[in-house]
Amino acid sequence: MTDAPLAARAAPSPLREAAALRFAAFGGPEALRVERVTAAPPAEGEALVRVRAASVNPSDVKNVAGRMRQTVPPRTPGRDFAGIVVAGPADWVGTEVWGSGGDIGFTRDGSHGECLRLPVAALARKPANLTFEQAGAVGVNYVTALIGLDYAALAAGETALVIGASGGVGGAACGIAAGRGARVIAALRGTPSPDAPARRATEDFIDLAGEDLAARVAAMTGGRGVDVVYDCVGRPDLTEAALAALAFRGRLVAIAGTPGEAVRFELIPFYRRECRLIGLDSLKRTAAECAAFMEALRPGFESGAYPAPAIAEAHPLAEGARAYASVARGTRGRVVIVME
Repeated sequence: MTDAPLAARAAPSPLREAAALRFAAFGGPEALRVERVTAAPPAEGEALVRVRAASVNPSDVKNVAGRMRQTVPPRTPGRDFAGIVVAGPADWVGTEVWGSGGDIGFTRDGSHGECLRLPVAALARKPANLTFEQAGAVGVNYVTALIGLDYAALAAGETALVIGASGGVGGAACGIAAGRGARVIAALRGTPSPDAPARRATEDFIDLAGEDLAARVAAMTGGRGVDVVYDCVGRPDLTEAALAALAFRGRLVAIAGTPGEAVRFELIPFYRRECRLIGLDSLKRTAAECAAFMEALRPGFESGAYPAPAIAEAHPLAEGARAYASVARGTRGRVVIVME
């Protein structure tokens, strides 16, 4: 006996209409408006998620501003989400889920609304010990950090230097690296806040506002250097210093940079130390591809090995534009939109 069509098996959605943050033309946060949209039932191979919380990432702000060429308005933005499946396959309905994806909010409507339609393959079960607000703030940062550390094959006993450890990806990289048994050196401007994820991962900090990065790394590693650098800043002088600080067979992961600015380094010592330079763009991963990473992250959160994101601000959907403005100003910590 074959399964019944998905439409016949779908639980009724509690929403026929849903509120969503939308932009009809590119611009700043003021371009965003809360509108009513149809909560269409999922097609075969899809599920409908009632979003409970969704973070705002810098890439979401850039998306609304028109800096993502793949996006065509009108569009609901938002990459990360946490919520409950309200329609779709019977074994998923009622399940608390979380996720992210480089297609969500860009080539398909995103998570900054009450409902989100996704491929079933994009669903991943939320850690039971995280609130919806915390789970909705994990996606982009932790997925990006995980992919980069996987690329670099960071192992227990190695040393990882994270440049930009106060940021979302940097804090996540510190937490995952420490969870793998690596020593973490966190480089950031100023002093980390008491609830910063980096504080849970290490006691070794470098203040980029007043200390020489290369000299401090040399002093902290006895001149050996570091096995992995996770560069979340991409400032040429810092990247050049980090490349010079790599140990034998060291790896540098780069996720940031400034258009038009070049990084200069000497190739001879680089290849003699058998070093590697790795680039990463998490926007290349769809929600379905990110689901596997979310599943890989779940045990670390449930065991307490990975610290929960620090929520700096939580805004109702009606104040979604304010949440975007806060991220655009560079607020430290995660900014989350909460659906009422």
